[in-house]
Amino acid sequence: MALPAFPGGVELVDFEFGQTDGNEGNPTAVVCMVSHNLDTGVTQRFWIDELSQMASAPFATDRSALVVAYNAVAEMSCFVALGWSFPENIFDAYVEFRNITNGLPLPAGNGLLGALAYFGEPCMDAAQKDAMRDLVLRGAPWSSAEKLAILDYCAADVIALKRLYVRLMEIA
Repeated sequence: MALPAFPGGVELVDFEFGQTDGNEGNPTAVVCMVSHNLDTGVTQRFWIDELSQMASAPFATDRSALVVAYNAVAEMSCFVALGWSFPENIFDAYVEFRNITNGLPLPAGNGLLGALAYFGEPCMDAAQKDAMRDLVLRGAPWSSAEKLAILDYCAADVIALKRLYVRLMEIA
């Protein structure tokens, strides 16, 4: 099957976020975002203070582009929190992975690390991922070193998503 071309590019996206108190309105508290364009090789890293000043995503989201995420529902909650329009084309690697593996035993689970393990791809240690997730969920304030570590963690997830996306496209 021939895959469609996306002249606006294929953008891999990951956000880090927590939850606001009270669950009123949109409870998503965006912390940062990393994106990587497969076509240009450009990686962008943004902290919430930069993201909150943007009227739209810093990459193409019209029909000319494809946005790739793992568990896109979570990433789209960040679009809502930032007041951005949804991408017209979204590839949810979680949904595609579950489509392939539904009903099969998954010893490493169905999260991003589990999907990578299923395909024999290298991935971050689960304890490291848990520690970074805990740091994000702890909430602000973060030191400069912690901010850098969070952005590096988010970027590592985007790199992992890239490996998974390539594997899933090999199956398509």
